[in-house]
Amino acid sequence: MKQIVAGVLAHVDAGKTTLSEAMLYVSGEVRRLGRVDHGDAFLDTDALEKRRGITIYSKDAIIDYPGMRLTLLDTPGHVDFAADMERTLGVLDAALLVISAVDGVQGHTETLWRLLERYHVPTFIVINKIDALAPGISRDDVLAGIRKRFGEACVDVGLPQSSADIVDNADTPVTADTPVPSDASVIADAHAATGASTGVIAGGSSAHAQISAGSRMEHDEDVAALDESALDEYCDTGRISPVTISRMIAQRKLVPCLWTSALQLQGIRYLLDALAAYAPEPRYDGYGDNSFDNSFDNSSVNHGKDNADNSSNHSNGKDFGARVFRISHDAQHNRLTWLKVTGGELPVKSEVEPYGKIDQIRRYSGAKYDILQSAPAGTVCAVTGLEGTVPGQGLGMQTDASHPLLEPVLTYTVTATDGTDTHKLLGALRELEDEEPLLHVRWVERLEEIHIQLMGAVQLEIVQELLRTRFGIEVTFDRGGIVYHETIDTPVEGVGHFEPLRHYAEVHLLLEPLERGSGLQFASDCSLDVLDRNWQRLIMTHMSEREHLGVLIGAPITDMRITLLTGRAHDKHTEGGDFRQATYRAIREGLMQARQGGHCHVLEPWYRFCLELPADQVGHAMADIQRMSGTFDPPENDGTTAVLEGEAPVEGMRDYAMDVNAYTHGRGSLTCVSAGYRPCHDEDAVIAAAEYDPEADLENTPDSVFCAHGAGYPVKWYKVPEFMHLPFAWQQA
Repeated sequence: MKQIVAGVLAHVDAGKTTLSEAMLYVSGEVRRLGRVDHGDAFLDTDALEKRRGITIYSKDAIIDYPGMRLTLLDTPGHVDFAADMERTLGVLDAALLVISAVDGVQGHTETLWRLLERYHVPTFIVINKIDALAPGISRDDVLAGIRKRFGEACVDVGLPQSSADIVDNADTPVTADTPVPSDASVIADAHAATGASTGVIAGGSSAHAQISAGSRMEHDEDVAALDESALDEYCDTGRISPVTISRMIAQRKLVPCLWTSALQLQGIRYLLDALAAYAPEPRYDGYGDNSFDNSFDNSSVNHGKDNADNSSNHSNGKDFGARVFRISHDAQHNRLTWLKVTGGELPVKSEVEPYGKIDQIRRYSGAKYDILQSAPAGTVCAVTGLEGTVPGQGLGMQTDASHPLLEPVLTYTVTATDGTDTHKLLGALRELEDEEPLLHVRWVERLEEIHIQLMGAVQLEIVQELLRTRFGIEVTFDRGGIVYHETIDTPVEGVGHFEPLRHYAEVHLLLEPLERGSGLQFASDCSLDVLDRNWQRLIMTHMSEREHLGVLIGAPITDMRITLLTGRAHDKHTEGGDFRQATYRAIREGLMQARQGGHCHVLEPWYRFCLELPADQVGHAMADIQRMSGTFDPPENDGTTAVLEGEAPVEGMRDYAMDVNAYTHGRGSLTCVSAGYRPCHDEDAVIAAAEYDPEADLENTPDSVFCAHGAGYPVKWYKVPEFMHLPFAWQQA
């Protein structure tokens, strides 16, 4: 039986959770059809989710269907919780990208598509809410909008006949005991147009030849034209085999588009049949990287750890691999590490060094779970007993995930209003940060403030409510500021020396700039003849264990590779903490050198925006965007309404929706999605406003400590090259 892990992704209100509910009901996994607006959906298990009617956390459900066992991951649709969604992409075998037929492709939908491309996830597009289309809107109109944004690989695979699809499944849900249909009638209840789809859905009078969606794909010239070998096969045999179709989907050469009305249960069985027939099934090679059957590779992004040594992260089986994608806590405050086993097998009570022993293996479906004695490759489960695991982390032979694309762009100061002491508040926030690492909780000593990073107003309200309900703490947030980053534009070698009396360590690190969005990468280019392997491992740990701050405004550094070049230890006096101090100081000393040469820069977040407004107001909007230092494409104008798309700094865009509402008198709408980080457009003003003195930041000092006459003494960063014990290991060409 085919085993697939599929995620359901969508812009908020596209019907994503309703679709998941319908799939569970039609497959016979649930006997009662819940609804999001009624607060009784099977996968909305959290009280906050039921109250707000949105998905906040990714949830999984098991569907046993003829020909497959499907693990369905329902992900958050709201942009404020998109980081949780992105983390699930690393464990998916396929994705269902849900698009509302009424609203079409929206701003966040495009972000989801870019993420699916980035992680190379095979994708099915589910066009939902087809029952709500206005008269006169055709499938051609909807599909044309999708293909315009996402390309010619998006192929219509047919529309089910509503009556057959609803009645069959409502009366007799399909279960795992239902016979698997033959290849000739894989989706017998689906109905597709024989030629180009020209019928009007709302009218319901379109003529469709009663053929299966599978048959539609297997005999579709448009599908064959997407791949050379498929075209050869089609020309030779008159059809495309299911194996070839699965390969094309896995390689993202083909993106099937299916039509549903989840609320009316229309098209659900035909969607499940399409997944059972054509979703690529992965195989696991025992080294943490899964590929697909039928001799084609899964190109899922599995960026290797730059530190080639991975021996500190293994289980008891040499084949074992797993990817962590979520951390949570149950009602009894047990810490749950959610993971997908990607190689070998994970038995209960096994050691996962250095994180602890597996106490329980839970396979969840909604709020309920089964206890497993062992989890084979392909299993999505939650385990208890591990500490220190983080989302995106690879265990055993599995490599770590790449740096996330979606990150918070706003930072807030948190203040308790009920007299709770700062230590307790910080502890509560640390637990929330354990579940959502992108909160980046920081205690700023010089300001005596707690800062956290958030995606937006909705996440802020959720954090505030979690602190109240889970920890009994009432808090307020300030208005919030922009999350800036710092980087460099040229390589530099930093040196850190730490030698108080009876201590010794010296570290040389190479800091190199990387492409935007790369994050921080760590590597070692130091010979074992120069520095013992254990010391090198320790230095690598210290490089990655904390958030390193820049020297312009004290913002986190990013888009750099930090490489260990050389180092020295003392046979008697070196302790582990000595290399921690030397490593931190080497990074700061290198940054100070770059700053002195004018090679440090501030990065600011940008938004990609779509602004719809009355045509006579487009000039106003264009002037505003130019004033923000943004850019835009030529507006699309039909004489009544104009659409303006472009990119602009978050600093100017964050409150612009209120301005749009004011000058358009409520007739305009603004949609913004993250466009990554760019060089700050007003860097000098940002640096001046920060008033940051890197040499006065004693927690992040760039200075070193040397020893003479039995006592340690500090040496300013710019004098370290005169005192260091090892020569420079890197010379600029």
